[in-house]
Amino acid sequence: MSFRRGVVRQSKFRHVFAQAWKAEHCIDDVRVSRVTWDSPLCAVNPKFIAVIVEAGGGGAFLVVPISKSGRIDQSCPTVCGHAAPVLDIQWCPHDDNIIASASEDCTVKVWQIPDGGLTGPMTEALMTLEGHSKRVGILAWHPTAFNILLTAGCDNLMCVWDIGTGELVYQLSDAHPDLIYSVSWNKDGSIICTVCKDKALRVIDPRRGTVLKVREKVHDGTRPMRAVFLADGKILTTGFSRMSERQLALWDTNDLSEPMAVQEMDTSNGVLLPFYDPDTNMIYLCGKGDCTIRYFEVTDESPYVHFLNLYSSKEPQRGAGFLSKRGVDVNKCEIARFYKLHERKVEPISMTVPRKSDLFQGDLYPDTAGLEPSLLAEDWIAGQDAPPLLVSLSGGYTAPPSKHKDTIRGRPKLVSQDSGAGSAPPSAGNAATPITTSGTRETEGEVVSQPRVARETDGTSDRLKREDDVLNELLAEMKALRAVVLAQSQRIELLERQLARIEDGDV
Repeated sequence: MSFRRGVVRQSKFRHVFAQAWKAEHCIDDVRVSRVTWDSPLCAVNPKFIAVIVEAGGGGAFLVVPISKSGRIDQSCPTVCGHAAPVLDIQWCPHDDNIIASASEDCTVKVWQIPDGGLTGPMTEALMTLEGHSKRVGILAWHPTAFNILLTAGCDNLMCVWDIGTGELVYQLSDAHPDLIYSVSWNKDGSIICTVCKDKALRVIDPRRGTVLKVREKVHDGTRPMRAVFLADGKILTTGFSRMSERQLALWDTNDLSEPMAVQEMDTSNGVLLPFYDPDTNMIYLCGKGDCTIRYFEVTDESPYVHFLNLYSSKEPQRGAGFLSKRGVDVNKCEIARFYKLHERKVEPISMTVPRKSDLFQGDLYPDTAGLEPSLLAEDWIAGQDAPPLLVSLSGGYTAPPSKHKDTIRGRPKLVSQDSGAGSAPPSAGNAATPITTSGTRETEGEVVSQPRVARETDGTSDRLKREDDVLNELLAEMKALRAVVLAQSQRIELLERQLARIEDGDV
């Protein structure tokens, strides 16, 4: 089926072009994992790039600052706390220093990366989640609620966790009869959509544990499928036809009897991984093993899914990371950026809209989801929903430092680690502590005749550290209170609008 049509459609994204960065800006000598699992193997946010890598026993992933380029030394530290290969990694949407990893060892671990990156191997996780009996391959952070994480494993089980307490909040054990291929939250995180090995698309309310809608045989082929919720509530799926042709389909959740649009592409074997940008309503399709990235625009006009262009290169991709909109370069009209994984290299690819003006292009950059969560975990568990809180990209976006060491709240042992008390083993996140201690010992060795001065210095540093811990706790509490106030103000506005409609006789 041809993607080109005789009538020229008006769209500001018709001329989006993709361009790979120069070789000196790529990251070389990255031993990308060879695990046979259809995940992107890479996760990117405005601060860090994380890539699942080969490990000699156990599982590991590499984390480097997003500004990193050039060769990665073989002694570069990794996050290596899993006992089996890592299958999926996802950054927290509300803290750029928190990342979750899922592994074949049946566990999910949550890690906190220091602002400057790793200074040594990280083996101790902030939290380990144990609720699956088989390997865990899917992670999905809640888009608006703080500390809510969904996991899915090969035991056909979906779990929803409150990371603040480590509690298993909801468990869906009988929603899927076979292997789960994909999970996606909708815009406000009230429902999820899944696709399964039984070829069915399901819309599920995770809090009630009920399957709201089911569509059998979304794609006729037996190869794995993917599904993603769009901003307007529609669902886009990728899969294979009965003749093993790769397909893209758009579904209206109000009527799943027939797809709104279906497009067939080629007969390649690679699973199509969809990456969705809710600000531009564009879909990017990356096939594992492909040399291409296709991108489409979804509109309300028939045929609804419009092919825009194709980026092609000589080297096949092992996976890809999609940078959130907060990290793009607005001065160059960059609307998206991929990090393409080669066998031993990470290559950035920018998607750009050509514009002559150097001014901020407001039509290309509507307000986008920021770091602030709309709800706390307990609010969402209690039944509340809220859209994401938006920030402007005018003038560019600067990722702030991690405001709270205690992102994972309600864990006394974490406070003891941060304060230096207790017998918990040190992690790479606390790498500053041994460095300071080492420096103190060197000072004591050089100035043997002044032990009192050294002790006073130690006392002062301990006092400053305690003050920093108290300040960080206050900042974390203020952040949580601010999120509650914002959520309640949105609720008040909604009630006021409903009251005005009732008074006007509209209801």
